[in-house]
Amino acid sequence: MREIYTKAFNIDTAGKILEIGCGTGALAQALHRWYPNAEITGADTDTAFIKFAREAEPAVRFVEEDARNLSFGDETFDTTISNTVAEHIEPSAFFGEQLRVLKQGGVCLVLSARRGINIASPCIAKQSEFEEEIWQRAEKRLKEYERDIGVCLYPMSESEYPAAMEKYGFHRVSTEYITVNLTPDNPENSKESALAMINANRQTAIDGADILFAAAPDLVKEDEIAELKRLINLKYDEKIALYDTGIKQWDTSVSLTMILRGIK
Repeated sequence: MREIYTKAFNIDTAGKILEIGCGTGALAQALHRWYPNAEITGADTDTAFIKFAREAEPAVRFVEEDARNLSFGDETFDTTISNTVAEHIEPSAFFGEQLRVLKQGGVCLVLSARRGINIASPCIAKQSEFEEEIWQRAEKRLKEYERDIGVCLYPMSESEYPAAMEKYGFHRVSTEYITVNLTPDNPENSKESALAMINANRQTAIDGADILFAAAPDLVKEDEIAELKRLINLKYDEKIALYDTGIKQWDTSVSLTMILRGIK
């Protein structure tokens, strides 16, 4: 995948790169591997994320920054990049700040997850009465929580994104789409890769339970969240057991990433 992404990025391999909304630093770490001669900076508002990222990759500079009001000087970076961040930030601030900190001729890269294909295996998709009830109980609160923390307040379509980038000052705007097929039962995948796919989905489900408790601590109890996680783990353990015995479920996640590229 490195070759596919770096071809689409087409950036200065020895320049200064700023990642907006770096989270735990996964993309910044990949950028460090792909561009060892570049100076990578990862920025995020979450203190815990920055602490984790610094410990995971000391070679990358990680700083607490608000994407709407960056502390960097004008024309500091050769490249800015973000991954599934644009939809959470008001567009004029999101693109405007990156335009400001980019050098003349610098590249702005916006990665955005688009609607892909997600089919869960039957053993994962099935839900007990307990699971159905607890999610229904807090459904409204979850939506309110996502709204309050600014989740996806500014979504755009595949045609709206490039138009917005042009509107806020970038030119030679282009788009690229990259698909990734994550199907554990595909024989082209090694066992190690297949198990990594399954366990990545397991962790996403576990994180969802934690978000549920954060959103509605008055509606769900800690012991209910613990039980929810236990059931999640049982289902994913069953999926792995089926995989180990050669019983294919053909569950899949096909991700589609839009790469928006503009020049200052």
